[in-house]
Amino acid sequence: MSESSGRTALITGANTGIGLATAIGLAAGGHRLYLACRSLAKGEAAAAAVRARTGAAAVIPVALDLADLASVARCARDFLDRDQPLHVLINNAGVAGRRGVTREGFELAFGVNHLGHFALTAALLGRLAASAPSRVVTVASDAHRQAPGIDFDAVRRPTRSVTGFREYAVSKLANVVFSQELARRAAGTGVTTYALHPGVVASDIWRRVPWPARPLMKARMLSTEDGARTSLYCATSPEVAGVTGRYYDGCAERAPSPAATEELGRELWRRSAEWTGLSWP
Repeated sequence: MSESSGRTALITGANTGIGLATAIGLAAGGHRLYLACRSLAKGEAAAAAVRARTGAAAVIPVALDLADLASVARCARDFLDRDQPLHVLINNAGVAGRRGVTREGFELAFGVNHLGHFALTAALLGRLAASAPSRVVTVASDAHRQAPGIDFDAVRRPTRSVTGFREYAVSKLANVVFSQELARRAAGTGVTTYALHPGVVASDIWRRVPWPARPLMKARMLSTEDGARTSLYCATSPEVAGVTGRYYDGCAERAPSPAATEELGRELWRRSAEWTGLSWP
């Protein structure tokens, strides 16, 4: 059984892929949902799809562009102004195989996959604590094992690798150590945290991979429904209610990369708080 009915969840990147499958699973379990999407029109379409699949009425789209910290702040204010509890925050949205910078000049994968989610989580942590017991679930990846660490100068420059996958691995390592450090900082508040590998999923995150390589690559991947299983497990399962800061794969705890150290987590938090102007506590 899982925690569900009467609880409120906010999911980033909920209009497609793992995010949409996760939204459908949570709505089916009775959650009130906020779907945070870069395109509000696509968010509206996703909300309609979730309602049609589950019969849930409380599915609300909100605008969020993780590559723009001002948009992140607006999204957090929009949610807080609704005076709703927040029991589950799922940091699901991400980019892979893309090159560039965010609005503030951070490397694109790091800025979207980590820094935007850091800013959103920090802005909502007070509400999460007030709604406890609550959970923060961050969709990382086993690709984090390919990153030996985080070059804090490189994340402030445009993507250098041709494929962008080296930077993607760094952003996923950031997801893992962020979740670990958040667990340490939120200890005793009733907020628990989880990072996870969803599996290699045939989602829209690969849409920038050129044809014909893309369909051949995706043919061996998991469905988005299978990819959402561990997110739903971390968000709702009573089995992990008293656990925090761990890494999951296939609905089971697994050791993260040795590079995911407490020291790296503290330094990432310090710099992220400085860059965003947000910290908790």
